[in-house]
Order: sequence, then structure tokens, then C-alpha cells
Amino acid sequence: MLLGLVQYDPEWEDRERNKQKLTWLIDNNYKESDVLIFPEMTLTGFTMNSAEFAEPVRGDSFKYFSRLAKNCKSHILAGIIEIYKENYFNTLIHIDKKGKLVKKYRKIHPFSFSTEDKYYTRGKKTVTTEIEDFKTGLSICYDLRFPELYRKYAKERAELIVNIANWPVTRIEHWKSLLRARAIENQCYVAGVNRVGKDPKLHYNGFCSVIDPMGNEVITGYDEEKLIMTEISKDNVIEVRKTLPFLDDIYLV
Repeated sequence: MLLGLVQYDPEWEDRERNKQKLTWLIDNNYKESDVLIFPEMTLTGFTMNSAEFAEPVRGDSFKYFSRLAKNCKSHILAGIIEIYKENYFNTLIHIDKKGKLVKKYRKIHPFSFSTEDKYYTRGKKTVTTEIEDFKTGLSICYDLRFPELYRKYAKERAELIVNIANWPVTRIEHWKSLLRARAIENQCYVAGVNRVGKDPKLHYNGFCSVIDPMGNEVITGYDEEKLIMTEISKDNVIEVRKTLPFLDDIYLV
């Protein structure tokens, strides 16, 4: 399966400008892929102004990404700010190649250090989805620090785990180490998609990465807007799990 990781610098809280930026970036760099993956809160940046930017799951942002999916003939994973029954969620949506909403994942671990928990409601469910022939577990940013979530995906035998993020430079070594750890312990590919640039408080340098089931770096992008393309193999996951059947020994979760 061919992955496209979209590492870009969103304009702060400017959805229309960011649609233009992404359209330009993809139009000028796109090569055929099975899935395009975008950073957390793709069109706004990591804002706490949830009431101002929240929209229904099939709102304007979904419509933009739906058109993009159809035009690129690619699955899309993107971040939106969702409103549902007067609650606001930091949400990841999966749109298929026909532009249809397949699954949504609501961030289970709001980042209390930045007061995210005061402006967004906690999600309650892990979510797996099918992308081509890969069972894929979904997660967002701060979730990466909580291995229990990913153990559930391992028990479901997910072959790919995706994390979309706004992860700052000051803790980027944690990002790199945690992506690798999640891949090693769950014997699957992990794709982490982070932004670059800066918002009113923080700087970001990307390090969008794909890690293989043995913890090896497949590809990484650093500190520039770019579309990062790489291929992953389900056979590799099957072979690692067959040769080293460590997941069969999970007893504590």
C-alpha cells in the first residue's frame, strides 16, 4: 500500500487559506497513492477555540476532503473539530476513494497540559478501519503516550496504526521514540503525521515518519512542507508476527 504523508504549515485558524495551501501542495506534488494522511486539526492548527470552529462531522471540512479524495482517487485521513450534541471533539475522519465517510475517531486523551480537556470532550472508543487490505488503528497526538490504547489495536491484529499530531519541537525526541516503541511492541507499521511551522505558542518541525514492525525507520520528513510518499507491505507484518509471535503472549490487557 502506498502512503502519502502531508507535512505542512497550516495558517492559524484560517480554514479557507489552508484549503488553498493544501490544494496547491497536492496539485504540485501529488503522485498516485492509496491514502493521504494529514496532521491533527488539519485546517485550523491546534486551537482551543472549539466553539468557533466546530462543525458537524459531514460539514464544510468533510466536503473539502471528500472532493479531494475523489479527485485524487485516494483514501483520506484528516483532522476536524467536530460538534455533536453540544459537545466538541478533536476528531479524525476516514474518507474512502469515492468521497464517503467510513469511520471517525474521537481523541481519547485530550492534552490537559494545554487545557485541551477544558474545550474538548474525551472520546470513548478505539476505532479500527479498513484501508485497502490493511486493518488500521486510529489515534491522535497525545494518545501516543498511552500504550494501553495501542495494545487494543494489537489484540485486534491491526497491521497499521496512524497517529496525526501537532507535536512541538521541544518534545520531538519523545515523538520519535514513541512512534518506534508503538511499532515494536505491536509488531505493525506506525505512520505518524505531524505539522511544521509555528502557531501563536509553539514551533513544529514535522518528523512525519513511517516505522516498520521491527522498529526500523522506513521514511522521515524534516522541517519543510512536503508530500512524503512510501510503500508498506502487509506481508512484512505477517512475516514478523509469524517469526516472532510475541503478541500471542499478551496476558495483562
